[in-house]
This record gives sequence, C-alpha cells and structure tokens, in this order.
Amino acid sequence: MSPHTTADTAVPLDWQGCLVDCAGCAHAGLQATGGCAPRVACVQDRYTRRIFTFFERNPEQADHYLDHPYFEVRALAARHVSVFRLHALLNDPEPDVRVAAVQRLPVPRILPLRKDPERKVRAAVAQRLTGADLVPLTADEDYYVRVVVARRLPSDILPMMMYDRDADVRRAVARRIGDEWLMAMAWDLEAEVRLQVAVRLSPEQLVALVADEDWRIRHVVASRAPLHRIIALATDPDDDVRARFALRKASEELPLLVMAARIKAAPVLSLEPASISGISLGVMASGVRKGD
Repeated sequence: MSPHTTADTAVPLDWQGCLVDCAGCAHAGLQATGGCAPRVACVQDRYTRRIFTFFERNPEQADHYLDHPYFEVRALAARHVSVFRLHALLNDPEPDVRVAAVQRLPVPRILPLRKDPERKVRAAVAQRLTGADLVPLTADEDYYVRVVVARRLPSDILPMMMYDRDADVRRAVARRIGDEWLMAMAWDLEAEVRLQVAVRLSPEQLVALVADEDWRIRHVVASRAPLHRIIALATDPDDDVRARFALRKASEELPLLVMAARIKAAPVLSLEPASISGISLGVMASGVRKGD
C-alpha cells in the first residue's frame, strides 16, 4: 500500500475546484527556495494542510490574505499576522476565523464574543477566560460551552453549576468541586455523576452509597469503605461487587490467620522448679554473690 494519501497524489485544485496554476501564481518565485511546492505548501490549494504549511514557511505573507474569499486561508493567516490586524476578524462571517482571532487577542477584546451565535466561538472564548469573566457563560445555552466553563471556573464559585441540567456538565463539576460539596452531589440522578463523586469520597463517606443502584458505585464502596460497615455487600446481587468485598475481607483476615497459626505452632517454654534450683546452685557454686 502506498504511504501517500489521496490528497498527496491528487491533482492540486483550488478552493473552487479549479486546477492550481503555479505559473500564474504571485508566489512562483518561492519554489526555488522551498517556500512553496505543489501538493506540499500552497496557499492556492484547497487542502488545509498545504495552506498551513505555506504560512509556516512564509509567515510574512499572512497579512495579504486576511480578505481572501476562502475562509480556511483567512483562518490560517490569522495565526501569523500582527495582533493589531486581528480585531477586524472578530466580525468575520466564518466561525473558524473568529476562533482564530479569539485565540490570540487580549482577553478584554474578546469578552463581547461570549454572546457569539456559534458555540465553537463561545467555547474558544471560555478557554481564554478566568475568574468572574466566566460567570456569564455558566448559563450558556450549549452544554459543551458549559463543560468548558466547569473545567475552568474557580472552585469557590463552582457550586453554582452543581445542579446544571446536563449530566456531562455536572460530571465536570464533580471532578473539581471542593470536598465539602461532594456529598451534596452524591445523590445525583445520573450514575455517571455519582460515580465521579464516589471516586473522590473518603472511605467513611462512601458508606452512604452502599445501596446505590449502580453496581459500579457499589464496587467503589466495596473497594474502599470500612468493611465492618458494608457487610451487606457480601451478598450483593452483582458478582463483581461480591468478589471485590470477599477479596478485601480475605486480605484483611489473612495476616490475623497467619499470626494465629504461628502462635499455635511455636514451642512452649517452661521453667521447671528443678531447673530454677539448679541455676541457683550453679551461681552459688561459682562463688558469685549478690552485689559483687
């Protein structure tokens, strides 16, 4: 099988499906120095990778392509132009171009895009923000944007998202929320959220989940909670939970059984009166006196 992909071997086409014309290209002179090459680095090509490579090799050319009709060209050029040229791109009709601008502009300049109509733009904004600037996005209509926010929101204000309507968001919250809030999330309706909570609870707190309806959570309980408080798991309906409980029980009892067996097998030492008497007589015979 050839190591080259179809894109590597196909006839080069531009973004409108026409043949790439190297002879008439303004950058034809760059071929001599490796600045561009058909099927490898070409700003005319429709393939993103080739456009990307062109700007990597020729970043100084990016300024000339911010108004190009093909959005991929504008988005890739935005990675290389001066930051002072980026503000105009916040109004670009293509979300990918606005995202490229958001990723490089100073945070104060991108705050208005928290209300961008495209979720990928709002998510890109959330990736740049910190602290209180994230709070307006906690109520974003799109769950993925809220997931990004839950991953970045300061832990002291993260509890405001613990009852989010989407389970993926609540799971992200459960990974980071302060320990003092975990038990409040232990009764979440979604098992995936409760599981995330369970792996963070202390052994004593886990006892409260001994009767959870999800076997994975009971398995966590069987793995870490104090055995004497979760005896019910010895007869759990799930095989894996019972096995985990039994394994822990056996591992905790084994040292005691080994110690008992050693004590039972050890010889019993006794000092008979005659022996004691003999020791005394031997000491006396040696001439050793008390106090010498």
